[in-house]
Amino acid sequence: MLFVAIIGLAMTAVAVVLVARRVLWLHRLATVGPPAPERVEYAKAHLAEEIKTQLVEVFGQRKLLKWTPSGVAHFFVMWAFFILLTVYIEAYGALIQGAITGTPDFHIPLVGTWPVLGFLQDFIAVAALCGLIVFTVIRLRNSPAKLGRRSRFSGSHLGGAWLVLFMIFNVLWTMFLFRGAAINTGNFPYAGGAFASEATAAVLHPLGEGVNEVLEPVGLLLHIGVMLVFAVIVVHSKHLHIATAPLNVAFSRRPDGLGALPEMRSNGKVLDFEEADPDTDQFGRGTIADTTWKGFLDFYTCTECGRCQSQCPAWNTDKPLSPKMLILDQRDHAFAVAPYLTAAKEEREKLPEDALALLEKPLVGEDGVIHPDVLWSCTNCGACVEQCPVDIEHIDHIIDMRRYQVMIESSFPSEAGVMLKNLENKGNPWGMSEMKRAEWIEELDFEVPVVDGKLDPDIEYLFWVGCAGALEDRAKKTTKAVAELLHIAGVKFAVLGPMEACTGDPARRLGMEFLYNMLAQQNIETLNEAGVKKIVATCPHCFNTLANEYPQLGGCYEVVHHTQLLAKLVEEGKLTPITPIEEKITYHDPCFLGRHNKVYTQPRDIMAKVPGVRTQEMHRCKERGFCCGAGGARMWMEERIGKRINAERVDEALTTDPDRVSTACPFCLVMLGDAISEKKNSGQAKESLEVVDVAQLLIKSVKGESTPTS
Repeated sequence: MLFVAIIGLAMTAVAVVLVARRVLWLHRLATVGPPAPERVEYAKAHLAEEIKTQLVEVFGQRKLLKWTPSGVAHFFVMWAFFILLTVYIEAYGALIQGAITGTPDFHIPLVGTWPVLGFLQDFIAVAALCGLIVFTVIRLRNSPAKLGRRSRFSGSHLGGAWLVLFMIFNVLWTMFLFRGAAINTGNFPYAGGAFASEATAAVLHPLGEGVNEVLEPVGLLLHIGVMLVFAVIVVHSKHLHIATAPLNVAFSRRPDGLGALPEMRSNGKVLDFEEADPDTDQFGRGTIADTTWKGFLDFYTCTECGRCQSQCPAWNTDKPLSPKMLILDQRDHAFAVAPYLTAAKEEREKLPEDALALLEKPLVGEDGVIHPDVLWSCTNCGACVEQCPVDIEHIDHIIDMRRYQVMIESSFPSEAGVMLKNLENKGNPWGMSEMKRAEWIEELDFEVPVVDGKLDPDIEYLFWVGCAGALEDRAKKTTKAVAELLHIAGVKFAVLGPMEACTGDPARRLGMEFLYNMLAQQNIETLNEAGVKKIVATCPHCFNTLANEYPQLGGCYEVVHHTQLLAKLVEEGKLTPITPIEEKITYHDPCFLGRHNKVYTQPRDIMAKVPGVRTQEMHRCKERGFCCGAGGARMWMEERIGKRINAERVDEALTTDPDRVSTACPFCLVMLGDAISEKKNSGQAKESLEVVDVAQLLIKSVKGESTPTS
C-alpha cells in the first residue's frame, strides 16, 4: 500500500501544480482590464441578499429547473460534485492509512460509518448517472448536425462537452469499483445503506478475495486519477463554471442583470462627461483589454448551454446575433491574445507586428471579433440574461461595445443618426415640435392640468406621457384611455406637456451615453423643480428609465406603470368594468415591462376583470415572451436581415386565433400593428384583427363603448 500511496500523492501533486498554474493565469488575464469596484461594493453592502441568491440560484438551481428535464439532471449532477467530496475524503484517507498501517479501512471521524451517509453517496452517484443519460439524450436529439441553427448547441464546443460527460462517467464507475472491492475485502466503512456499492460487490465477489484485494487499490488509484485529470480538464474547459458560477452570480447585477444599465466608468470611477477626455478616459469597450474582470468572469463562466441563444429573437429570425457566441467569440479572442495581453509593458514593445495587430484587433468591425451586424441586431429584450443559469450579462457587453462605436468611432446605422439629432434638437425621436406634446389633451372632454412651475398639492401623480404617447397616433389612443380612466376613478394627475422631453432611453440603449445624460439631467431638473414625487407612465421604456436609471443621476421617484395603477383602481372598486367584451384576446408581454421589471400579473388581472373576455396565452409568454423588435433603439433602425421580429411575433399570436391582440407598450403597439397590417394585406389575418392597449379594453368596458377610445 505504500507504493500505491506514493503514486496517488505524486499524481495529486502534479495535478495541483497544473491546476494552480492555470488558475493564476486566468486570474492574471482577467485583471489586465479596468477594475469594477462597484461589483464588490454592492456584494459587501448586500451580504444577506447575496447569501440568499447563492442558496437559490447556485445550490437551488432555480433558473436551470425552469427547463425541467435538463434542470433536474443538472441538479443531481451538481449535487453529486458536493456530496461525493466525502468519498474523496475517504479515498485519500484510505490511501494514507493503508500506507501507514497496511489496512485501508479509513472512515471519516464521527459520521464515517453512518449508513445514511453511505446511502446518500450511492444515491447521488446513481442519480448523476441517470443525469448523464438525460444529457446524452438531449445532446443527441438537439445535435447541430441534425437541427442546424435551431439547435441551442449550434456554435458550442461539442467535443469538450462530450469529454466532460465521459469524465463524469469515469468518476462514477471507478467509485463503485473501489467501493465494491472494499466491501469484499472488509475495508468498507459502512455496514449498510450503500446499496449500489453493495450491488457492485455482489458482481465482483465471484472473482475471489485475491482479485478483490488487487481491484481495491487499483480502483482507488483510478478513482483519484480520474478526478485529478478531470480537475485539469475543468480549468481548461467550459466546465470551469463549476468554480466561477458562484462568483459570477455573487458579483452580477441584482436582481438579474436587467433594469438599469451600468453607468459608464473609467479607471473604476463613474465617468464625468464635463471633465472626460477621450484620449485618456475609457469610453465603452474598443478592444478586449477594455473588459473588466467581471466581463472576463462572464467569459469563463459560460457553459455553452445555448439557453440564451434559443430564446433570442434576433437568432430566431435568422440574424447573426447569438448571445452565446457573442460571449464565446470574445473569450476565444481573449485566450488567443492572452500571452501578449499579460506581458509586461516593456515586453509588449518587443512583440512582432503580427502579435501587436492581434492585440489591437478591434472588438467590433468587418474584420473585428464581433461583426457590426451582430452588435446592432440586439433589441435589449433581456431574454438571454433572463435564461442564463449563471447570470452572464450579455446586454452589458453589447452596450459597452455600442458606446465605443457610437461615441468614439461614430459608427452606427445611419437611421439611428437621424433619431439622435432629433433627440438633441427637439427632445423626441421624431423631431416634432415640443408644442405638439399637449395636443392630445384637446381631444378630451375634461381638463388635464399642465404643470406650470410647482405641482399643485392635490395632484397625486404626474402622468409621464412619453414621446410615443404624445406624438404617435396609435399610442395617443392609449394616452387618452389612461387619462379618462384616471379621471373616472377620481385620481388627480397632471402632465408636463411641452416641458417633457424624451427620457433618453433610445440614446442610452444605442450607446450614446452623453446624450442620454444630457436629456436625463434636464428631465430630473424639471421634475425636481415641479416637486414631483409619484409618476405613472404608459411606456415601459420610460417606466424603466425613470424608475431604475434616473436614480443613478439623483432622480428618485415612485414610478408605476399604468397597468399597475389601473389594476389597483379596479381592485379598489374605483373602476368597474361592466360592459362585456365578447372577444378572444391574446396578450403580448412588453420586454421592458415584463422581463426587465417583472410586471406580468397586473395587465392580465385587468383583462380578467373585463366581462366576456377570453384570454389565450401565446406559447412564448411572460418570462419567455418574444420581443416585438423595437427595444435597444431598434425602433429607429431598419431590419434588413432575416425575418422581421414583429412578423414572427404576430405569427405566434395568430396561432391562438385571436379577435384582438393586447399589449401595454406604445412601441409594441406600433410594431405589432404594422405586422398585423401586412398580414391583412396578404390575407393571412382577418380584417377585424387589431392590436390595442389593455387600457383601451378597460375604458371600453367601463364606459360601455362599442369600440375602443380613439
